[in-house]
Amino acid sequence: MRVSYLVLAASAAMVIRAEAQQWPVHSLERPKPPVVNPGPAGPPAPVPADAVILFEGRTLDAWETADSLARPARWKVTDGYMEVAAGTGGIRTRQRFGDVQLHVEWASPKPPRGEGQDRGNSGVFLMGRYEVQVLDSYRSDTYADGQASALYGQYPPLVNASRAPGEWQSYDIVFHRPHFKADGSLERPARVTVFHNGILVHDNVALKGATAHAREATYEAHEDRLPIGLQDHGHPVRFRNIWVRELE
Repeated sequence: MRVSYLVLAASAAMVIRAEAQQWPVHSLERPKPPVVNPGPAGPPAPVPADAVILFEGRTLDAWETADSLARPARWKVTDGYMEVAAGTGGIRTRQRFGDVQLHVEWASPKPPRGEGQDRGNSGVFLMGRYEVQVLDSYRSDTYADGQASALYGQYPPLVNASRAPGEWQSYDIVFHRPHFKADGSLERPARVTVFHNGILVHDNVALKGATAHAREATYEAHEDRLPIGLQDHGHPVRFRNIWVRELE
């Protein structure tokens, strides 16, 4: 047991040292986080009394399509969860938020199909711009800044705390929005803390900007309150028990 602990500690230290380097976005050479077994999934987490319930397992009334038409969300709802309906597009909350504590439970498809980024892919978007990656990263390889719970294209998680396909997983996210000056320039970056299946994977990290694919993230001034989004990446990822606490 002690040998395993030392190996894990050494691996984590290597990842921390590696983060001091500047890695190209989606570099396959970037060290992968060590794997940590989070233990078995439990029942849905209790909802705090002051939380805004975004999905209770029955309706998508709190959601709309994430496009200019803002139509009613068209994802599948059954057995207490919603499931991405491929091709219908992403969805976003009708209500807008700034600083939040967000709880999301999700499960990747079982049996798994595809590999890398084409395997149980979705995403949680704070303010519609800042993504915490949803992906099947259980015994599946991809670039470190794109695996499950990564701050996509920016920071890998400290550890890979993924459960097997079909098992329920959780994200607990504390998000503080960016602040902009009157001229639109950045005054203070967004900061994010993330727990994946109860394990800390990002500790008050300053985001580099809005999520982007295959290029460096940058900031563009935006409103103080915006919707939370879920991504349609063509995979039947499931979500349940989504709630948020406003921190402002």
